[in-house]
Amino acid sequence: MKNKQRNELAVCGFAAVKKLEKNHPEKIRRLYFTEEKAPLFGGLCKKLAKNHGIYNKVPASDLEKLSGTVHHQGVVAMIEPPQIIPLDSEITDSWVANHENAVLLDRIGNANNFGAIVRSAAFFGIKNIIIPLDEEQTTITTSSYRVAEGGMEFVNIYSVRSTARLLEALKGKMIRIGTDLHAEKKSSYLKEIAHKEKPLLIVLGNEEKGISDIVKQNCDELIIIPWAGMEAGQKESLIDSLNVAQASSIIFYEML
Repeated sequence: MKNKQRNELAVCGFAAVKKLEKNHPEKIRRLYFTEEKAPLFGGLCKKLAKNHGIYNKVPASDLEKLSGTVHHQGVVAMIEPPQIIPLDSEITDSWVANHENAVLLDRIGNANNFGAIVRSAAFFGIKNIIIPLDEEQTTITTSSYRVAEGGMEFVNIYSVRSTARLLEALKGKMIRIGTDLHAEKKSSYLKEIAHKEKPLLIVLGNEEKGISDIVKQNCDELIIIPWAGMEAGQKESLIDSLNVAQASSIIFYEML
C-alpha cells in the first residue's frame, strides 16, 4: 500500500523486512511491529535510532491499516518506493556484453504472480525483469513485495513502452524465447542454449491468454513445459495450464 502524501511504500512480511534489514537498511524510514515481533527487530531499531529513523510497537490493527492487508506477519516497514528503471539500449547492450539473461513479462496482470516471479528469479540468479510501462497490475506493490519474500532486493525492475519494439531491437543480440501451449520444443531445450554466446530473453505471458501474437512473432523460439502423458501421446494436460509463477520456476531452473 502506498502512502502518496509521504511518497512511501509499505513493505510487510517477516522475510521481506528481514532482507531489507540485511541488504538495504538505509531504505527504511519507519518501522512498526507488534509486541510479539519486537525482540526480532532490536538490531534494526538501533540502526534506525542512529539515523534518526522512527520505530514503534503498535497493535496488529494498525499494521493492517498501514499495509492494507491482514497478511503483514506482525511487521511493516515504510520505504521510499523502489525505482522502476526505464530500459534503454545502453542497459541492454550491457546485458549482451556481460551475458546477463533477462525476463520480459507480457501483461501477466497480477501483482502476486509478479512477486512470485521475482522470488524465483532471485533464487535462480536472474537479475533483470522487464514490465510494460502501462500495465498497472504488474508493478511493485506491498503485495508483490511481500510475495517476493525478499527477492526484490536482488533484482532490477525495468519498464518498457513497447514489448514488441524491445524484442525487435534485441533481434540477433539475445535469444528471444517465448512460452506457448502449442510450441514444439520443450522447456528442456533451454539447457542446450543457456550458455551459448548470446544471453536469453525469456518472455512470460498471461496464464489464460499466453503471450500476444505480435510478441510470438518476434521470438526466436517458442517452448512448452511438458505435462504428464505428453511423451505417450496425450494431446492435452488435465488442467489448462500452470500458474505463470509456477511455470517461471521450471523455466528458470532449466536455464541453470
